[in-house]
Amino acid sequence: MATVALEKGGLIVLPTDTVYGVGALVEQDAIQRLFVAKKRPPDRPVPVLLSDSGAVMRVACEFPYWAQRLADVFWPGPLTLVLGKHPDLPPNLTTLPTVGVRVPDHHLSREIIAAAGGALAVTSANRSDQPPACTIQSAIRYLADAVVLYLDGGTCAGGVPSTVVTMEGNELRVLREGPITEQALRRVLGGAGT
Repeated sequence: MATVALEKGGLIVLPTDTVYGVGALVEQDAIQRLFVAKKRPPDRPVPVLLSDSGAVMRVACEFPYWAQRLADVFWPGPLTLVLGKHPDLPPNLTTLPTVGVRVPDHHLSREIIAAAGGALAVTSANRSDQPPACTIQSAIRYLADAVVLYLDGGTCAGGVPSTVVTMEGNELRVLREGPITEQALRRVLGGAGT
């Protein structure tokens, strides 16, 4: 049912390991509907959730060693890696030269993402600049009938958006703090990113 809704260009709300997300296929028209539903400014990038780390190269032009090391330890989980974007991505997904990617630690989300081809444009199921939805009821209040299908997974266990990181030169940069601490990331990287 979720795959059919997505293939028709619809939006779905799905539970993740952090907060509820609203998702669309990684296609220009579907992403535009996502921006409209959330009242999201067009200059704010939409991250991509993946079924597994093998799907990274579908949306990124690189999967550097530092990112692979972090993914090996923290995926599936609440870590978004900001990498160079694949040139074939829809331009409205991100106006930046980068794209945020992660593999959620939620079996239902990963199954849906895999059935949809391994990658979905997903952002928090709320209106822009509002608190994230940790329950399906909150997501419905925020997005109402802009969404074709709501998948209720109970209260999201994490309740906090993912940690977002990138590498600038040889320096690890935390763009958003979340459940995974900078100290934990630096421990995995050892001498890199310090």
